[in-house]
Amino acid sequence: MNTITENVDVVVVGAGHAGCEAALACARLGLKTQLFTVSVESIAMMPCNPNIGGTSKGHLVRELDALGGEMGKNIDKTFIQSKMLNQSKGPAVHSLRAQADKADYSREMRKVLENTENLTIRQQEVTEILTDEEGKLTGIKTYSGAVYNCKACILCTGTYLRARCIYGDVSTYTGPNGLQAANYLTDSLKSHGIEMRRFKTGTPARIDKRSIDFSKMEEQFGDERVVPFSFTTDPESVQIDQISCWLTYTNEKTHEIIRENLDRSPLYSGMIEGTGPRYCPSIEDKVVRFADKNRHQVFIEPEGRNTNEMYVGGMSSSLPEDVQYAMYRTVPGLEHAIIVRNAYAIEYDCINPRELDASLEFKKIPGLFSGGQFNGSSGYEEAAAQGLVAGINAAMKVLGREPLLLDRSESYIGVLIDDLVTKENREPYRMMTSRAEYRLLLRQDNADLRLTKKGYEVGLISEERYQDLLKKEKEIEEEIKRVEHTNIGANEKVQAFLERHGSTLLKSGTTLGELIRRPELNYEELAEIDEARPKLREDVQEQVNIEIKYEGYIQRQKRQVEQFKKLETKKIPKDLDYDDVYSLRLEAKQKLKEYGPTSIGQASRISGVSPADISVLLVYLESHRS
Repeated sequence: MNTITENVDVVVVGAGHAGCEAALACARLGLKTQLFTVSVESIAMMPCNPNIGGTSKGHLVRELDALGGEMGKNIDKTFIQSKMLNQSKGPAVHSLRAQADKADYSREMRKVLENTENLTIRQQEVTEILTDEEGKLTGIKTYSGAVYNCKACILCTGTYLRARCIYGDVSTYTGPNGLQAANYLTDSLKSHGIEMRRFKTGTPARIDKRSIDFSKMEEQFGDERVVPFSFTTDPESVQIDQISCWLTYTNEKTHEIIRENLDRSPLYSGMIEGTGPRYCPSIEDKVVRFADKNRHQVFIEPEGRNTNEMYVGGMSSSLPEDVQYAMYRTVPGLEHAIIVRNAYAIEYDCINPRELDASLEFKKIPGLFSGGQFNGSSGYEEAAAQGLVAGINAAMKVLGREPLLLDRSESYIGVLIDDLVTKENREPYRMMTSRAEYRLLLRQDNADLRLTKKGYEVGLISEERYQDLLKKEKEIEEEIKRVEHTNIGANEKVQAFLERHGSTLLKSGTTLGELIRRPELNYEELAEIDEARPKLREDVQEQVNIEIKYEGYIQRQKRQVEQFKKLETKKIPKDLDYDDVYSLRLEAKQKLKEYGPTSIGQASRISGVSPADISVLLVYLESHRS
């Protein structure tokens, strides 16, 4: 039989949000990259919510951008509404969220991919992972029998592996949006000893805009002044006319219909085997789990500028079609709703992420990497972040360079990956600000200051952008110094300013820095009494204000990071036999063998390993140091 054989540097399997970032990273680092997808229509597709960012997820997108990723740039080009969330709270939890034009988002990302040097897109299903006698990756095979020899491969299969879409009694073996599923790769991975899992997620119905009565809903507007996701986007270019979203609520009638039909829900009948995301439950789950609540929020969000499809946020479901019509039509404004696409649940195969090390390389198959929902996570942003890291590290392996390993004190991406590879994840993992211990340091506003240098060292950040960062750092440092040493007297102008802002009057002179630390004042407002103030960019001013206002908290968190780093630098030898560490509890031995942590810090975060076990391990390592 004649078959095609090709040689490339890197193969990326799947062209969702993870696959796009992985393929772009490899190609931009000069490697011949082949991107496979079951359908070119699925490139950067948003099968569920039409937005990018949100609480903690906005942090991931900005970090991705700082490292040289594409998602932030793409949403800046294609958003239809943008909001900075949690503005009434501290800067640690401020998060950017933008509604996307779904069709534009996918189209623009595909345009970038198609015009990137070294990158080729191929519509073909990958069915096998090929290895040599030692278990090292050598290539992949497609459904047609073609073989692509490669030095590294990144699996970004999303929700397509043995995918099954379900609502009521209707069960279809397809991927999201009715696209073809990938039904063969699971068996290949199992044959290599990879542990697979079955997860599920869901999506709400899409409704025809013309059938909605918006007068019964609360209009939701975007920010007056839009902040871009990408640090490279000119802020003036994103000040566009935005499209409104709408807020309404379920009610007791909605909940009654759902309760009466729970026996017809595949979630409760046993038809669905996969585990769903706890933090993004279906409306059936909400009604059952929060029985005391008499209403739940429902967001009606446009899918784009040139479509009448509206997304019903907060009401994902797998109930039968007739029940969907009945329950949606009890919601104020949706009494005459016409469904364009039914809500459905989707089941898919993914891996147990403990199969991976911190570089997102499979422990059992050197050269094989993995990113996105296939790693047991949920969300476009989590997927893209992992895709970028997997792409970078696959490229680093091919180029014979050290991997990029981000720890918990440096980035939300580091928290995400560390949680996946060290903790028990029995459900799709979702990023949240509460998961980041050092969140005051890991703000979305300073992602460039934290990570652009790393992106530059990898090779994804240009010299020009890096020099711009160094200039910004210098301006922040110099302005903080100036403000801390600029004295303000208790003159008439200053006292009038303080009185107007409800701030205590001065009895003697003070510094601008001390005034910024007052809760009711900030750097921007003090311009009125700061005559020597230089003209600085908005982002520089923002950093000056935050660094001074939260200085005490920031310093305390930096000291905590120092302690964390000490444990991270205490390395555990790869060949350590935990059975030789006699005082370790049996559960700890089992877990440590299973996960194979590389440092004491990583070992301390493994479920089932106690602080006492860590003390025993430290004593053992100290006594056996050569």
